[in-house]
Amino acid sequence: MSAYGAFAALYDRLMDDVDYDGWADWYLQLLNAAGVAPKKLCDCACGTGSMSVRFARRGIQVTGADLSGEMLARAQEKARGFGVQVMFVAQDMCALTLPRPVDALVCACDGVNYLLTDERVARFFERAHAALRPGGALAFDISTEKKLRETLGDGLFGEDRDDVTYLWANRYDNKKRTATMDLTFFVRERDGRYRRFDETHVQKAHDPQRLEALLLRCGFTQVRIYGDRTFDAPDADAQRIHMTAVRP
Repeated sequence: MSAYGAFAALYDRLMDDVDYDGWADWYLQLLNAAGVAPKKLCDCACGTGSMSVRFARRGIQVTGADLSGEMLARAQEKARGFGVQVMFVAQDMCALTLPRPVDALVCACDGVNYLLTDERVARFFERAHAALRPGGALAFDISTEKKLRETLGDGLFGEDRDDVTYLWANRYDNKKRTATMDLTFFVRERDGRYRRFDETHVQKAHDPQRLEALLLRCGFTQVRIYGDRTFDAPDADAQRIHMTAVRP
């Protein structure tokens, strides 16, 4: 099964330990450091909209874009629950088209890792550049090669909750620098029986310097590379890297 199909119904429950308020505040700090205090923002690969609604609660006009209709349906429900207005659109991030330019574009939580080739990355950067006003900024993060190769690696993970159990098996390909994640879910139905479904996710370990070169090639300037929630350069053990770039 393709990524983020049936998984959409479980995603928020299994991500209930994520500090999305702190995550959203950090992205606004990143954008401020790039010289942007956004009034209009696109949350690209927004998933179930956890970041989108928090940006909206901070008074920002938000467009959330994602390829998964199932995830967007959850995002719309979440926006209603938060009492905010967010325009959600079903779009491939590599073909992003917005009706009007925005001040900032954010792609959080590994969205760029799902782009498996330089060509796909460059298309996203090109579309992000086109979606930003002059002086606007792009901010995104990636899981590092160390995380994908060593922390996740060829490991097997799992969790057993009252209503759902999942198994997560990983395979890392050193030549392709990709981590393939096979997830199997067992969801308890109302009658006590369990329903199984499977999804496969593939992420690419991108080299930050290569991403910087692609950003510059696509017309961005002022590219900055940071460690995880720090304005310092990433160290060798970094699990996540943040990057910002400005459209001149």
